[in-house]
Amino acid sequence: MAEKGVLLESGTNELEIVEFNVANNRFGINVIKVREIINPVLVVFIPHTHPNIEGIMEIRGEILPVINMAKVLGFPDSNQPSQDKFIVTEFNKQKVVFHVHGVDKINRISWEQIEKPTNLYQNTENQIIGVVRKQEGMTLLLDFEKILVDINPATGINNDRLKHVQRKDRSKYRIVVAEDSAMLRKLLSDTLMEADFQFIDFFENGKDALDYLQHAVSENKVISEVVHLVITDIEMPVMDGLHLTKQIKQHPVLSQLPVIIFSSLITDDLRHKGETVGADAQVSKPEIGELITMIDKFL
Repeated sequence: MAEKGVLLESGTNELEIVEFNVANNRFGINVIKVREIINPVLVVFIPHTHPNIEGIMEIRGEILPVINMAKVLGFPDSNQPSQDKFIVTEFNKQKVVFHVHGVDKINRISWEQIEKPTNLYQNTENQIIGVVRKQEGMTLLLDFEKILVDINPATGINNDRLKHVQRKDRSKYRIVVAEDSAMLRKLLSDTLMEADFQFIDFFENGKDALDYLQHAVSENKVISEVVHLVITDIEMPVMDGLHLTKQIKQHPVLSQLPVIIFSSLITDDLRHKGETVGADAQVSKPEIGELITMIDKFL
């Protein structure tokens, strides 16, 4: 995938998505998460696993779990299984294969083109994080982190990951968090509060977070009295975390704020993107303990 030049310049507020279909419905996944797309191969059934786990398969010497996206989404199985595709992914420090019914194309879009779900169908149980409207129809962007957590909660953010975090008073610090996933906002809120952070402002995308920070500056407030540190995801509708970080670091006042990128996309191959826009640190989800340690470093 990398050979096709899909990794965009940092901070442009653009992404490329692999569009795939399940039961004639169109969905999308960030191409940065995709290692390769392959034709159907042998999947070995594993008894007594989660119903969404189809089995395991071997790819280049690695044994990887296969998730049946039709079951995840509540659709019937493919009526032409020989035409199905397997999307091999890597994120959250995990490699997972998603079984879909077909792969259409790669599209480059702006995060501004992605509409966030309305309150009618956005909640901690929903798997949709954004909607892309085009002439040929809508493409739904899915919360793949949530899909994994639903199968195995241990892969997500939880208090067990705080066992080795130093206990101390953090109640005076004010933190801004930009995170589009309702599930992850709830998990982050619970774990940050457990670590004794009391003043946390959550925003669903980078634009809302930036508007809040710029408004504070426009009212001639001392920024350190409003917020001490910013935590941001990368993948968010309207404005992504890389563009948010770039805007903060180019601002004459806000640039003093430490920015930590907390994302499933933090890998050795992609770390340079956060460095390019000036991020002070980058932590891979779901390592909340490492995130707390990094916050302490900058406060």
